[in-house]
Amino acid sequence: MKSRLLAIAMMLVLAAALTGCATTREMEKVQAEQKLLDAKVEQALQDAQAAKAAADAAKLQADDATARAENAEKAALERERIAAEKAQRADAAFQQSMRK
Repeated sequence: MKSRLLAIAMMLVLAAALTGCATTREMEKVQAEQKLLDAKVEQALQDAQAAKAAADAAKLQADDATARAENAEKAALERERIAAEKAQRADAAFQQSMRK
Protein backbone atom coordinates (compact mmCIF):
# COMPACT_ATOMS: atom_id res chain seq x y z
CA MET A 1 0.00 0.00 0.00
CA LYS A 2 2.78 2.42 0.91
CA SER A 3 4.66 1.69 -2.29
CA ARG A 4 1.49 2.22 -4.31
CA LEU A 5 0.89 5.60 -2.61
CA LEU A 6 4.53 6.48 -3.13
CA ALA A 7 4.29 5.60 -6.83
CA ILE A 8 1.13 7.70 -7.26
CA ALA A 9 2.73 10.60 -5.39
CA MET A 10 5.84 10.37 -7.59
CA MET A 11 3.68 10.40 -10.73
CA LEU A 12 1.80 13.46 -9.51
CA VAL A 13 5.04 15.26 -8.65
CA LEU A 14 6.50 14.36 -12.06
CA ALA A 15 3.34 15.50 -13.87
CA ALA A 16 3.29 18.78 -11.93
CA ALA A 17 6.96 19.37 -12.66
CA LEU A 18 6.56 18.74 -16.37
CA THR A 19 3.45 20.88 -16.79
CA GLY A 20 4.81 23.76 -14.69
CA CYS A 21 7.85 24.46 -16.88
CA ALA A 22 7.74 26.46 -20.07
CA THR A 23 9.07 24.88 -23.23
CA THR A 24 11.74 26.49 -25.38
CA ARG A 25 9.14 27.17 -28.05
CA GLU A 26 6.94 28.97 -25.53
CA MET A 27 9.91 31.02 -24.31
CA GLU A 28 10.80 31.98 -27.89
CA LYS A 29 7.19 33.01 -28.49
CA VAL A 30 7.20 35.19 -25.39
CA GLN A 31 10.52 36.74 -26.41
CA ALA A 32 9.19 37.46 -29.90
CA GLU A 33 6.11 39.12 -28.43
CA GLN A 34 8.35 41.16 -26.12
CA LYS A 35 10.45 42.34 -29.07
CA LEU A 36 7.30 43.31 -30.96
CA LEU A 37 6.05 45.27 -27.96
CA ASP A 38 9.43 46.96 -27.58
CA ALA A 39 9.31 48.02 -31.24
CA LYS A 40 5.80 49.40 -30.81
CA VAL A 41 6.82 51.33 -27.70
CA GLU A 42 9.86 52.76 -29.49
CA GLN A 43 7.69 53.84 -32.45
CA ALA A 44 5.17 55.44 -30.09
CA LEU A 45 8.00 57.31 -28.37
CA GLN A 46 9.32 58.58 -31.69
CA ASP A 47 5.82 59.66 -32.74
CA ALA A 48 5.37 61.49 -29.43
CA GLN A 49 8.71 63.27 -29.84
CA ALA A 50 7.80 64.30 -33.40
CA ALA A 51 4.42 65.58 -32.22
CA LYS A 52 6.09 67.58 -29.43
CA ALA A 53 8.55 69.11 -31.89
CA ALA A 54 5.68 70.07 -34.21
CA ALA A 55 3.73 71.56 -31.30
CA ASP A 56 6.78 73.55 -30.19
CA ALA A 57 7.27 74.89 -33.73
CA ALA A 58 3.59 75.85 -33.97
CA LYS A 59 3.80 77.61 -30.59
CA LEU A 60 6.82 79.60 -31.77
CA GLN A 61 4.96 80.62 -34.93
CA ALA A 62 1.91 81.60 -32.91
CA ASP A 63 4.04 83.64 -30.50
CA ASP A 64 5.74 85.36 -33.43
CA ALA A 65 2.38 86.13 -35.05
CA THR A 66 1.08 87.50 -31.75
CA ALA A 67 4.13 89.72 -31.35
CA ARG A 68 3.74 91.02 -34.93
CA ALA A 69 0.04 91.71 -34.31
CA GLU A 70 0.86 93.61 -31.12
CA ASN A 71 3.48 95.67 -32.95
CA ALA A 72 1.03 96.40 -35.76
CA GLU A 73 -1.59 97.47 -33.23
CA LYS A 74 0.88 99.79 -31.50
CA ALA A 75 1.90 101.28 -34.85
CA ALA A 76 -1.75 101.80 -35.81
CA LEU A 77 -2.48 103.52 -32.49
CA GLU A 78 0.55 105.77 -32.97
CA ARG A 79 -0.58 106.69 -36.50
CA GLU A 80 -4.07 107.38 -35.18
CA ARG A 81 -2.62 109.67 -32.49
CA ILE A 82 -0.52 111.53 -35.05
CA ALA A 83 -3.52 111.86 -37.37
CA ALA A 84 -5.63 113.24 -34.50
CA GLU A 85 -2.92 115.78 -33.68
CA LYS A 86 -2.69 116.87 -37.32
CA ALA A 87 -6.48 117.12 -37.55
CA GLN A 88 -6.50 119.23 -34.39
CA ARG A 89 -3.81 121.54 -35.81
CA ALA A 90 -5.66 121.79 -39.11
CA ASP A 91 -8.88 122.61 -37.28
CA ALA A 92 -7.08 125.25 -35.22
CA ALA A 93 -5.62 126.76 -38.39
CA PHE A 94 -9.04 126.73 -40.03
CA GLN A 95 -10.62 128.39 -36.99
CA GLN A 96 -7.86 131.01 -36.98
CA SER A 97 -8.36 131.72 -40.69
CA MET A 98 -12.10 132.05 -40.12
CA ARG A 99 -11.50 134.74 -37.48
CA LYS A 100 -9.58 136.95 -39.89
